[in-house]
Amino acid sequence: MAHVHANTPFAPLGIAVLTVSDTRGFDEDGSGDLLSERVTEAGHALVERRIVPDDIYRIRAVVSKWVVRDDIQVVLVTGGTGFTPRDRTPEALTPLFDKAIDGYGELFRHLSLASIGTSTIQSRAVGGLIDRTLVFAMPGSPKACATAWDGILAAQLDARTRPCNFVAMVRPQAERCASRQAPRPAAEGEADRQAVES
Repeated sequence: MAHVHANTPFAPLGIAVLTVSDTRGFDEDGSGDLLSERVTEAGHALVERRIVPDDIYRIRAVVSKWVVRDDIQVVLVTGGTGFTPRDRTPEALTPLFDKAIDGYGELFRHLSLASIGTSTIQSRAVGGLIDRTLVFAMPGSPKACATAWDGILAAQLDARTRPCNFVAMVRPQAERCASRQAPRPAAEGEADRQAVES
């Protein structure tokens, strides 16, 4: 079970939010509002927020511009992950992934099962790593965005989460997960003190 490592400092990330919708403007974008609020409440920086139509190439164009920026480490995409003819977010993103984060979609659907039952199989939430930028796509409802952020992303984008988190993958200076670190050699005299105490 994941836990927070108190001795590790929080490392704020630059996060961009993209809403995919043919019909919403910012006044109707409850999902983008929720993600933006969660990002800033957690202590991260909301670097940019946009809305694009359900179009493969427009989605790719925005994400491709964001992933080469040094001030953006994470892109959150909401909308376009269902099965209607206009739902094309996974098709837009997956060819760009250097590595797919399969467990993100699997865990999202597992968490959604409690609230929407077997309809969760119609969610095509996807995640992946593009160079050193994390990209997570989720359905377009505020409730689904809350499930993704509260149940998965808040912890995985927090450098204090153990045994593992994604922060060191996008911030080279961040401390690696404890389970991935080689044990530090004991300082001079430390080994003797530990032996006496044990």
